[in-house]
Amino acid sequence: MDDAFVQATEHRPVSPVLQATGVPVIDLSPLAGTPPSPGTVDALAAEVGAACRDWGFFVAVGHGVPEATVARAVEVGRAFFALPPERKAAMRRTEQAPLGYYDAEHTKNVRDWKEVFDIFPHEPPTTTTQADDELVFVNKWPDDGDLPGFRAALEEYAAAMEELAFKLLELIARSLHLRPNRLHGFFGDGQTTYMRMNRYPPCPRPDLALGLGRHKDSGALTILRQDDDVGGLDVRKRPDGEWVRVEPIRGSFVVNVGDVVQVWSNDRYESVEHRASVNSLKERFSIPYFFNPAMGTLVEPLEEMASEENPSRYDAYSWGEFFRTRRRSNFRKLDVDNIQIAQLRKDK
Repeated sequence: MDDAFVQATEHRPVSPVLQATGVPVIDLSPLAGTPPSPGTVDALAAEVGAACRDWGFFVAVGHGVPEATVARAVEVGRAFFALPPERKAAMRRTEQAPLGYYDAEHTKNVRDWKEVFDIFPHEPPTTTTQADDELVFVNKWPDDGDLPGFRAALEEYAAAMEELAFKLLELIARSLHLRPNRLHGFFGDGQTTYMRMNRYPPCPRPDLALGLGRHKDSGALTILRQDDDVGGLDVRKRPDGEWVRVEPIRGSFVVNVGDVVQVWSNDRYESVEHRASVNSLKERFSIPYFFNPAMGTLVEPLEEMASEENPSRYDAYSWGEFFRTRRRSNFRKLDVDNIQIAQLRKDK
């Protein structure tokens, strides 16, 4: 195995990883159908708030996303990765056009054992801060003759994810005692939300490599469809820092808050560090949906979350610049760790 995949000794997975116990499982079915009572919504918001505060993530069931929608997305995703290498390479993403297929992504400057395909449900305009440094976000779709229904299936899935994401965003706002739509305005024109299909092939040395290295998600929310049959999502449990495995629950989504929510909440909620482990026998497939603000968003603690007793803990930062920098790091090994919100803390 190429040395580029080998994790530093202190970050290698130790087998077996303990199964997580007590993970919050939240039933969102009261939000479906007849409008729920205010008390029901407040109770759900309190559950979500407790999960975000204590764990940084939760498992959502009864979410209302049709099983058929999920099944179609999984089916076309597996069909895509089964294409011959040269067909996938025709949709390869580049540093300047970072959407499409890729098999050499780095996390924490170590190469991940995976291949991915990225799309933007809403393609934002070209972003540029310098004349020679622009990113062009244009989806690369396979020919319908190669994969019939591929685009339609992923667009249907992305639309269902967006609907769910706004429901979750409202619950998070309520849990922070904000008005229900307080956070919605950050997700307007130029939204940088993207969806990814991950394939983690069997790995000859799962004791040395990771499908996805340890990291925290930089956006607002991540909604992950795990593989129903093959586990591999590990989270660093607070407060002891031990890695534990989040076993799949069929038909569920794993929802975690990202760094943006951590900053907006002024550290009331904290994004969780997580990784994807691999195994030597079975491939693993997952679909994360990264719900991210618009490119022009200035991220800082919300004024309602700061006070004289609890002052703002972060300097404001441009989400577009932050996002652009993080995307570029996927393509190259850096001399230093990538930009983190910890670098923006006022008390660092």
